[in-house]
Amino acid sequence: MANLFATKSMDVLMAESEATGENTLKRSLGPFQLTALGVGAVIGAGIFVLAGLGAHYAGPGLMLSFVLSGLGCAFAGLCYAEFAAMIPLAGSAYTYAYATLGELVAWIIGWDLTLEYAMGASTVSSGWSNHFIELMQIFHIRFPLWLAYDHWTALGVAVDNICRQIMASNYASLIPGTQEYIAQLGVLKAAPTADILSRAHVLLNAPTLFGHEIGLNLPAFVIALLVTTILAIGIQESAKFNSFIVVMKVAVVLFVLGLGSHYVHPANWGHSWHQFAPFGFAGIGSGAAYIFFAYIGFDAVSTTAQEAKNPQRDLPIGIIVSLSVCTLLYIGVAAVLTGMVPWQQVSIEAPIARAFLDRGLPWASDIITAGALAGLTSVMLVMLLGQTRVLYAMANDGLLPKKFFAEVHHKYRTPFKNTFLVGSIAAVVGALTPIDDIGKMVNIGTLLAFVIVCISIIVLRKTDPDKVRPFRTPWVPVIPALGVLFNGYMMIKLGWLNWARLIVWLVIGLIVYFTYGQKHSRVQRGELPGELAD
Repeated sequence: MANLFATKSMDVLMAESEATGENTLKRSLGPFQLTALGVGAVIGAGIFVLAGLGAHYAGPGLMLSFVLSGLGCAFAGLCYAEFAAMIPLAGSAYTYAYATLGELVAWIIGWDLTLEYAMGASTVSSGWSNHFIELMQIFHIRFPLWLAYDHWTALGVAVDNICRQIMASNYASLIPGTQEYIAQLGVLKAAPTADILSRAHVLLNAPTLFGHEIGLNLPAFVIALLVTTILAIGIQESAKFNSFIVVMKVAVVLFVLGLGSHYVHPANWGHSWHQFAPFGFAGIGSGAAYIFFAYIGFDAVSTTAQEAKNPQRDLPIGIIVSLSVCTLLYIGVAAVLTGMVPWQQVSIEAPIARAFLDRGLPWASDIITAGALAGLTSVMLVMLLGQTRVLYAMANDGLLPKKFFAEVHHKYRTPFKNTFLVGSIAAVVGALTPIDDIGKMVNIGTLLAFVIVCISIIVLRKTDPDKVRPFRTPWVPVIPALGVLFNGYMMIKLGWLNWARLIVWLVIGLIVYFTYGQKHSRVQRGELPGELAD
């Protein structure tokens, strides 16, 4: 059992980071591109959608929910920055755990990161599809429901449409998007009558295969494969594409802040703590746990360590600056949203767009939809990028088949086989599966990664205190301990069902490790640094 916790020495890691040759990744990223990758991963539909859900947990205290989530990320981000500067290798938290807590923990975190990156990309592809379909409607282009969603989601959308028709005729006094409207709509959707279901199937009008209706989220499938192709062509090309998208979506967020500030009524924030936080700190904590998805991805910057020109300097810059910029923008958006609309009336489905629609600004809503679409594109790109680099690192260590997962294209210098496999899986899952629950799994998987990285910093300061650290996490062990506390608290707030899913996923990962990874581990076989770089 002792070998299961064998660590990779810093000498081995540095030898790997200095390796060159056609089977190594290309170092071409500077501080701006790394920062743009961080911003690209973080600012997406999360802020445009999850802010509504968070407002119904926290009220105007949503601003503090974003602060709480941001602090949890900041404490973890400072720990990531130290590791990224010390160990400029692909693999992120997986590599850091291997250096400090041992192979078994490293495998667990590498497997866990699949929840964050690959499943996160599938979730995002579905969200991208929803916004794309909405944008196409501006140009009077409509997709058949069965070609716009997976079957179960398409049927759900059809039921939703029929129920909204009933709401319009039977509950005309309720304002769409308000809590009361959503509650009554939920009652109809929770137990649809035979008539509602019959009308929904007629509206769906799906083709059948072997007697069963079929559905395919075509936009989600296509965008996932398109982003995968961009990633396979090259990291520099991917970074340029991402930087262009990031400029677009940050401009849209600034547009929301600028225009929305003219419609803010400070009275909506309340005149007391109870009005500001109607459910107290517990509500702010719950809001933070659910909006945490809006922050997911900043750690993907560390997965590109092997492709940074000057990783010791630029990786900490990319991680800290991107996280700081996104947190400030998020707090601003939360302030504008809860200032424009009383928190009880904030739309859960499309909070920002609905706030502008209710002010008679449909053109602003269209711009926001376009911004969300751009945001999701870059989030998908960075998540797929992160997943492929983690698998590349694990394969180089022998825990996965190296000939497939770590083979680098001779021209593009990217792990192309690995990239197309991950992208194809994300495309299929996004096209055929309802993935609301997977999105919640992404949250708890990411929080676990953050907790382990924070613990790893404390361990490494004890086991190797004299190692050169180009960037040092300040106030160790206080900062890492706060990271464990904040992120662990948000994990608890996600509830037992998400914990159960996480445990099942990790058990599957342990089966893979003990049947393949342990037997092929290069560290278990005691290979020298030179052999590791082969």
